Amino acid sequence: MRIRMASLEDVPAILDIYNEAVLHTVATFDTVPRTLEQQLEWFGKHGAMYPVLVAEREGAVIGWASLNQYSDRLAYARTAELSLYIMEGQRGKGTGRALLGAVLEAGKAGGLHTVLSRIVEGNDTSIHLHRAFGFDLVGTMRQVGFKFDRLLDVVLMQKML
Repeated sequence: MRIRMASLEDVPAILDIYNEAVLHTVATFDTVPRTLEQQLEWFGKHGAMYPVLVAEREGAVIGWASLNQYSDRLAYARTAELSLYIMEGQRGKGTGRALLGAVLEAGKAGGLHTVLSRIVEGNDTSIHLHRAFGFDLVGTMRQVGFKFDRLLDVVLMQKML
């Protein structure tokens, strides 16, 4: 497996992985798949401070991680929100761990100070992974999401870089 900075050519694979999560998981609260145009716009908002990384195996992208602008208010400029998605069938093989470590290092090198992560309550694998990287539980937001006919709680986790 190889971890590297994402390029424009990776956006379709990033989109496929994300849209699978939209349609089949509660890892994202998007309920409608994104278009390529939307994903290209999203990609354009990233750079050194807000990196996008991909994991590839045998030349195919199998997962991605990004640090996204938390808010457009300037005082939040050094705070980012984490996104981390692994292709169905590739989960549980260390890809998430490798991507998380790499994206945190890239964000720190880019000048970020704090990373936030919102995780649907009950996703114990993701919560455990975040704890292993030094994220602290900030709190729980009760019933803030509605997907697949159920109300969902979200835990907020934070790491200072």
